[in-house]
Amino acid sequence: MKAWLIGVGILFVLAEFGIWLKQFMLPLPIYILGGAFLAIASNYEKGIMAMFRQQSTTDDALYQTATLINQIGVLEEDRNKTSSLPKVPQDPQSDH
Repeated sequence: MKAWLIGVGILFVLAEFGIWLKQFMLPLPIYILGGAFLAIASNYEKGIMAMFRQQSTTDDALYQTATLINQIGVLEEDRNKTSSLPKVPQDPQSDH
């Protein structure tokens, strides 16, 4: 009987707390500060100052240009390798 009363008491307290929590309202600045805190906490690994610094686009353009030059070089090397392979003779009867 004692455990039953304790269980009912705990359920009653939880139900009343839930009702109170639904009616509880924080002012708008608290929500704004909470959102700002969550934004800072989620981007903490990137560094605070990285949010305020502008990234230069010249580095990106140089990197993209270097990547394209490397890709062209690889394509030319592949073309040279395939052109140096012996040609496979074609069957003259397959043309008909």
